[in-house]
Amino acid sequence: MLLYSLLVILLVGILGYLLPSIIKNQKFGLDLKGGFEVLYEVKGLNGESVSKDAVTSTYKTMMKRIDALGVLEPVITIEGNNRIRVQLAGVTDVLEAREILSKAASLTFRDTNDKLLMTAEVLKSGGAKVGTDQKGRPAVSLSVNDKDKFYKVTKEISESTDNRIVIWLDFEDGKDSFKTEQNSCGNLDSSNCLSVAGVSQGFASDVIIEGNGSFTKSQVTSLVELINSGSLPTKLTELSSKTVEASFGAQSLDKTMIAGIVGVVLIIVSMIALYRFSGFIATVGIIIYTVLTFATNWLIGGVLTLPGIAALVIGVGMAVDSNVINFARMKDELLKGKSLKASFKAGNKESLASIIDANVTTLLVAVILFIFGESSVKGFATMLIISIFVTMFVMVFLVRLILTKFVETGYFDDKPNLFLGVSKKTIEKFQENKIIPFSKIDFVKQAKWFVMISVIIFVGGIIMTFSKGVNLGIEFKGGSDITLKTEQTVKESQLKNDLKELNYSLEKIEFLSDGSISIIVNDNLSESQIDQAKQFFKEKYEAETDIGVVSNVVKQELVKNAFLALLLAIVGIILYVSVRFKFSYAVGAIVSLLHDAFFIFSLFAILHLQITSIFIAAVLSIIGYSINDTIVTFDRMKENLKLKYHNQPKKYEDLRDIVNLSLRQTFARSIITTFMTLLPVVSLIILGSNEIFNFNIALLFGLVAGVYSSLFMASQLWMLLEKKQLGKKNHKKWYAEEGPEELKVKGVNS
Repeated sequence: MLLYSLLVILLVGILGYLLPSIIKNQKFGLDLKGGFEVLYEVKGLNGESVSKDAVTSTYKTMMKRIDALGVLEPVITIEGNNRIRVQLAGVTDVLEAREILSKAASLTFRDTNDKLLMTAEVLKSGGAKVGTDQKGRPAVSLSVNDKDKFYKVTKEISESTDNRIVIWLDFEDGKDSFKTEQNSCGNLDSSNCLSVAGVSQGFASDVIIEGNGSFTKSQVTSLVELINSGSLPTKLTELSSKTVEASFGAQSLDKTMIAGIVGVVLIIVSMIALYRFSGFIATVGIIIYTVLTFATNWLIGGVLTLPGIAALVIGVGMAVDSNVINFARMKDELLKGKSLKASFKAGNKESLASIIDANVTTLLVAVILFIFGESSVKGFATMLIISIFVTMFVMVFLVRLILTKFVETGYFDDKPNLFLGVSKKTIEKFQENKIIPFSKIDFVKQAKWFVMISVIIFVGGIIMTFSKGVNLGIEFKGGSDITLKTEQTVKESQLKNDLKELNYSLEKIEFLSDGSISIIVNDNLSESQIDQAKQFFKEKYEAETDIGVVSNVVKQELVKNAFLALLLAIVGIILYVSVRFKFSYAVGAIVSLLHDAFFIFSLFAILHLQITSIFIAAVLSIIGYSINDTIVTFDRMKENLKLKYHNQPKKYEDLRDIVNLSLRQTFARSIITTFMTLLPVVSLIILGSNEIFNFNIALLFGLVAGVYSSLFMASQLWMLLEKKQLGKKNHKKWYAEEGPEELKVKGVNS
């Protein structure tokens, strides 16, 4: 016992020591560090579509230019068929970054004295290919367009004293020179000099750059992409952009971290108060979970954003849920009069299927979010996916393994209260009276009141939607969002006059709780207008300014992706629940989840809160989290149906009995889990950054809706559907499921 205790203390100490450095080494997103984000569309000069190779070549050029900006850990990704998103955290000169990124790539051929000989016009568009020389070694093949000029230039160079041609990308007079860069020429990370080639004769046909046989395959591939990027007739159109001042990011990071820490501490205190020693080991698991989640995000090069931190906090709630399900099962077994060791083993066995089901459905939603999300939503989904896998490892395997070792010592055999918070007196009282907890609550009968509450909220939401409209963010409307942070007192009338002076079409002005001012305008501000606005508000109010711009193209894409994500999440859950349980369960689950989504939307409409892209992430997260609750209840219903009625209920009262019994058995777990998850959410609402305030409000509404829809709607809908099947032959399912085969893990459940 003492040895295990010392090992646990040592483990906590090591993790506590490592955590600050792991967090410090994270790659922080713009919302936490400040910087610049822009989404470009790559098209031909006349607006025509371009090939995938052209987009990749443009991407390579941008990577090289970003290196020249000196930005640490830039994030640049290709989205869809023809879009490139660039995120430059920590960049200070946004105007310079914009100018460098958006200008057309310039490929030139020069002599060793930097005299211009030819431009990219002599080559065919995208004419560079990966080829081989006469000895089969990697080389670059160039397709020549203007063969007359190419012959004239190469013949002159071949007859000169220094018969070499230097190929440059984005050559800058006064900065670049072959004499100073000849040693680094070909080093694509440190020079704009792409290659230098000896010319032995005039060429009037396609040519091969051999590199004296020293080229590797990867070098040739990179060189081809860069040459093509300079010879392709493409242009970049800015679809959306966002700038965040460094001070904004620092404040957001500090606030969110403090709020997250407070929330997790509250969970730890609550777990220990409820479950004593087991709760303490669960909190060790939470610390391990936190360290592993941050470490995994760092190892895969993930970008930590505000929504990502929120996903991590949600993950803490899910991790706690896994323990609460397990501990609740152990308590049930103890109340039956079993020994601690027998209760521990049975609890692990009975809870495993519920935990796996709950996490699989949440993972499904997270993957859909990752596929259809962009920028911060994708960051949220990434962290949620990591959280799910870490939760399964830490809470299902590691925590159980640690507890197993302590149980095997025999120290807690006669101390169930110290181990799990169940006193001997409670066990004896239960054995005498066999009183089922919450037996006085008729969940089936009480469901109508909760349905009425939801109906009232839904009607209110519909009325507000049609009378005042929905408060959509610029992601769904298009336009620009200007956020000001100033120490001066600024009136709304002043800002309206300012916007008239700037000739912007005002949508709304909102004074936020953190002292900043949000201004929404209908205009898609250009690069010059963004710079003008930042300068204007800086001079007039000494204000720091963040500006986000979303074009109509991006708006339409976001709306489409939001709809598809919601639809696919619903279809995926229907399929999983139908296969894992039965179609009647799936109907109850989906109606319950649609209720949760519409519940959140209705309250946002009533309170006129803004709906942004991260709101969709919140709704889908609640769908994933709410299904946890429902699945745990369904697992218990399925188990009770088999034990009491051998899967063949005879009358409606049998169905009512199954629903009420199962809900009484899982009610405490549902309330405790929701309470635990609400702790960090409320902490983030009160102490966290304003940027994710609406996101956390959506989680708050969703958690409340989710717990009572799971308790008072999903199971009751199943009951009504099953009522129609009473007396009919129960056909065996095509996949002949008798329940999942239990996973045997040594020291955990075997």
